[in-house]
Amino acid sequence: MFLIRLSRHNRSSFTLLTRRLHRGSDQTESPSRLRDHYNFQPPPPLSTSSENHDFIQKKKKPKPQYRPPSSLEGVKKMHSDLPFDFRFSYTESSSNVRPIGLREPKYSPFGPQRLDREWTGVCAPAVDPKLESVDGVEDPNLEEKRRKLREKIQGASLTEAERKFLVELCQRNKTKRQVNLGRDGLTHNMLNDIYNHWKHAEAVRVKCLGVPTLDMKNVIFHLEDKTFGQVVSKHSGTLVLYRGRNYDPKKRPKIPLMLWKPHEPVYPRLIKTAIDGLSIEETKAMRKKGLAVPALTKLAKNGYYGSLVPMVRDAFLVSELVRIDCLGLERKDYKKIGAKLRDLVPCILVTFDKEQVVIWRGFGPLHPGDIRQGAGRDLEG
Repeated sequence: MFLIRLSRHNRSSFTLLTRRLHRGSDQTESPSRLRDHYNFQPPPPLSTSSENHDFIQKKKKPKPQYRPPSSLEGVKKMHSDLPFDFRFSYTESSSNVRPIGLREPKYSPFGPQRLDREWTGVCAPAVDPKLESVDGVEDPNLEEKRRKLREKIQGASLTEAERKFLVELCQRNKTKRQVNLGRDGLTHNMLNDIYNHWKHAEAVRVKCLGVPTLDMKNVIFHLEDKTFGQVVSKHSGTLVLYRGRNYDPKKRPKIPLMLWKPHEPVYPRLIKTAIDGLSIEETKAMRKKGLAVPALTKLAKNGYYGSLVPMVRDAFLVSELVRIDCLGLERKDYKKIGAKLRDLVPCILVTFDKEQVVIWRGFGPLHPGDIRQGAGRDLEG
């Protein structure tokens, strides 16, 4: 009896379960109860792979690359009315000597797009070298106008008392205003330093040391020519540069600054394999003899060499070969010294070996053939 009742109970539970399942299948099309009781939102359906890829590309935009701030950007081109070609050094470079090559591309040391003059690798000329013709005729009185402008700035000449007063104000114990002129000579950026000193003082002290002191006349000429000033005192390598009576600091010229030092161009070799007029064997013998000649003087590093040219000229009166001891100096320094001696004395360069500058006075006033035979006998002996 108990077993029969149990089977009836199981049968009724089974029928109840099947009814509920059928009721759930019938209500699939109706809204779910979870949405009513729990406010459930189903997730969006998965899209295709192509749509998903486009969604990711639209969402992730490429981040711009970081660029540090630079002083070269956003600067307008500067125009300067200075009537000369801009060079790195005015005393140690000459427009008469043309280089045979460049060590770097023609990048302007003033910075990209900062100056309205083109850099040729050596200088920034005042007139564009690409111009085929210039409208109008060049003024023949240009130098005369420039001289009058300089005289207008200088005004009346200084009296002796005024000159002594300016020199006394520029002494080391009175002021620290000084422009140092070293192995590179009068550089372009030094012009800006001089004008900055002239803003607060009538004169500035210029201290010259090293290779440029070999030709102080050239240094004084370029200082007065590029600044329209006047050198009122010269003592060894110390100069006093006066700005002028009518100088107005508010009307100073615009001087664009060089941001870096350009590489020096390639110039022809100073020492030839064979000296003109001598054979290779005679040249080798002369170099060997020149290195054995007693040294005329020993140059100090960054010293004052203003008395070297007259010393060499006096030495050539008694000897045909002169040796100058440059031990301790940089090679480019004593090569510049040799090039300056060749033009100022004048003389012929023999060798730069062993940090020595050996120069030869040449054949002399007699017939070159006679002197050549005599020089050959002296070298053999």
